Amino acid sequence: MNLVLHVWRQKNAQDPGKMVTYQAKNISEDMSFLEMLDVVNEDLLHKGEEPIAFDHDCREGICGSCSMQVNGVPHGPDRGTTVCQLHMRRFKDGDSITIEPWRSRAFPVIRDLVVNRGAFDRIVQSGGFVSVNTGGAPDANALPIAKVDADLAFDAATCIGCGACVAGCRNGSAMLFVAAKVSHLSLLPQGEPERKSRVLKMVETMDKEGFGTCTNQYECEAVCPKNISVRFIARMNREYLNASLSE
Repeated sequence: MNLVLHVWRQKNAQDPGKMVTYQAKNISEDMSFLEMLDVVNEDLLHKGEEPIAFDHDCREGICGSCSMQVNGVPHGPDRGTTVCQLHMRRFKDGDSITIEPWRSRAFPVIRDLVVNRGAFDRIVQSGGFVSVNTGGAPDANALPIAKVDADLAFDAATCIGCGACVAGCRNGSAMLFVAAKVSHLSLLPQGEPERKSRVLKMVETMDKEGFGTCTNQYECEAVCPKNISVRFIARMNREYLNASLSE
């Protein structure tokens, strides 16, 4: 198939950036979206032009690096998938595709489709560490944990920190990300010692980083590649309230 790509090009953080149109020719429907971009970049290199910069790593939907907006939707039109899992069979010959970086004040563009998501790292770092020594795997398995709590903790822990929730939210809120990180430890006994200080510090850091507030529109859940539920936001709000009252 032949496609028309409208791609955001930006040389560096200071450059104003602009949309540039490219032709993607002879694209196989079996290619992934990132493989299609590789083909386009090879053509640009042959022409002596700068290739399109984009992040990627695992190409298996588990690292969260391939973060970009495809036709205005974080990670593209398929629910529960990352861009590297999006295949070109999802598009038709002659389609026009708009590709942009995450749009958030807290995620400044570095170049083209690459943004600085260091704010997420600082939020996680502010949460501190887990001080419980669980020993080896047999010792950890000996800790009694209700299955419902273990399942919920695992659901929260599937967050890959890609930032789609922020990009999809009209307010640029990071509540779903922070809620997932807070919840997966608060549900387990290993996370109990720092439970209160963790949620207070992580929410404080989130606010300092310039993320917007949550207004319960649920765009974050709709675009999350791991289908993390907004119920974790309610759980984090309860954790935050309890921690605030006990301080």
